[in-house]
Amino acid sequence: MPAKIPATVVTGFLGAGKTTLIRHMLQNAEGKRIALIINEFGDLGVDGDILKGCGDEVCSEDDIVELSNGCICCTVADDFIPTMEALLARDVKPDHIVIETSGLALPQPLVRAFNWPGISTKVTVDGVVTVVDGRAVHDGQFAHNVAAIDAQRAMDENLDHETPLSELFEDQIACADMIVVNKTDLLGAEEADALSSKLKAEARSGVQVVKAAMGALPVDVLLGQGIGAENDLEARHEIHHHHHHDDEDDDDHHDHEHEHGHDEFESFIFTRGEITDAKAFAQQVADVIRTHDILRLKGFVAVEGKPMRLTIQAVGPRVDTYFDQPFGAATRETRLVVIGEAGLDHDAISAALAS
Repeated sequence: MPAKIPATVVTGFLGAGKTTLIRHMLQNAEGKRIALIINEFGDLGVDGDILKGCGDEVCSEDDIVELSNGCICCTVADDFIPTMEALLARDVKPDHIVIETSGLALPQPLVRAFNWPGISTKVTVDGVVTVVDGRAVHDGQFAHNVAAIDAQRAMDENLDHETPLSELFEDQIACADMIVVNKTDLLGAEEADALSSKLKAEARSGVQVVKAAMGALPVDVLLGQGIGAENDLEARHEIHHHHHHDDEDDDDHHDHEHEHGHDEFESFIFTRGEITDAKAFAQQVADVIRTHDILRLKGFVAVEGKPMRLTIQAVGPRVDTYFDQPFGAATRETRLVVIGEAGLDHDAISAALAS
């Protein structure tokens, strides 16, 4: 059976930075063919900047689908499922699907929809990414423009929930596999760290909290989480059981075109010789990740007495390993890429992995 196509759900309130994050992802897609499902409605339309940032080598205009009939969690059967079925029926299938929800949408019903018979064998939820307006949440507002959210809610005739922002925010956090604290350029370093720590404490165990400015996250951090969220619904249940509300497409919080790179993130390569015990090494890697707040770790491991190389992929503390192919003429060594937020202690991490 062909491997399931991974899909990433991006949720968050109006103005949190979802569209900015997706635009940045497209501009740095590293050759992945990405299809977008954008839950626009009312008179907003798809953000023109997304189309400009979507080159033919990454995705064509045909790969961007607009769902404009209202909050996606209220129109799953009528809108989302047929859209997914059409996308999956194409001759040239995407490498990854990214779904930007309306900020009014609860992510939980959307994740649940991936168990629908027509799509469950073909696509899986790689992860749910909740984008947070760091400045607004720090100030206790959850969104920077509450009036705009109220206007969006009034425009959506299909919306069947009236839920306070605080409760909607809790449901978004409850469903997240990754929380992106965006707009950190509007916060002091201590404020950003305190907010990140608070959200991490409120989220489920293992949920990653990362800081970003202008939605600039490395693709390796954002995509490829491999969560399979549709099989883990009990852990991410709606806290309030209403339905989510908020708006969708995000505005840039500045009009300036100031480029934010990946200065907030860094990576390095660690090499060592063969290991003797694959299971023990996987546990060692998990311990190192927890100790040093590593976001991702991936690479290949040489195991003594094994002709096949061991592939290792870790997202947070979850470590997956499998033997994939013989080393052949390649050097038998262990080679890992370590990815995290800026300030990783390379020497300490290397020493811990080498011990």
